[in-house]
Amino acid sequence: MTDILMFRSTASTAVMAGTGRIFGLDSQLLFDLLFQGIAVFILFLFVGYLLINPVRNILAKRQEKVQSDIENAAKDKEEAALLKAQYDEKLKGIGEEAALILSEAHAKAAKNEAAIIAEAKEEAGRIRTNAQKDAELEKLKVHDEVRTEIINVASAMAGKIVEEAIDQDKQNELLDATLKEIGDDTWQEK
Repeated sequence: MTDILMFRSTASTAVMAGTGRIFGLDSQLLFDLLFQGIAVFILFLFVGYLLINPVRNILAKRQEKVQSDIENAAKDKEEAALLKAQYDEKLKGIGEEAALILSEAHAKAAKNEAAIIAEAKEEAGRIRTNAQKDAELEKLKVHDEVRTEIINVASAMAGKIVEEAIDQDKQNELLDATLKEIGDDTWQEK
């Protein structure tokens, strides 16, 4: 406000003095204007250095961070697509691998089944063979027992018949002769 009053007083003084200048531009006023202009310019540079440059630096760093985030996001997206493709391949491979494992399991089961059946047939053959051998041995044993029993019965009967008339030597000769006549074929069943 004092400047305005001063301007009015200067203007009125200049008009009154008859110089014909409205503003009263003299060298002091021009020097003050020049000094104020330089001061404003220096103040602008100083404020620009203190405020604008840090703000610019912050904005530049922020822009670099945003750019790096965009690049990282693009890289992550590419890696995710690559991993997805790999997992899709693995899933395809897992399906094929499962089918392969199942077919191998079926093949092993068929082999085991055939081996078990062959082993059972072999065991049945052994059991049948052993049973036949046991039956043959039992048959021979029974034949021997029957033969011995028949001989004992025949001896007892002959002994009773000839007990009084034949002596022991004669009895043995008759028994041997009878056995020779009967032969081994008589004792065996046909």
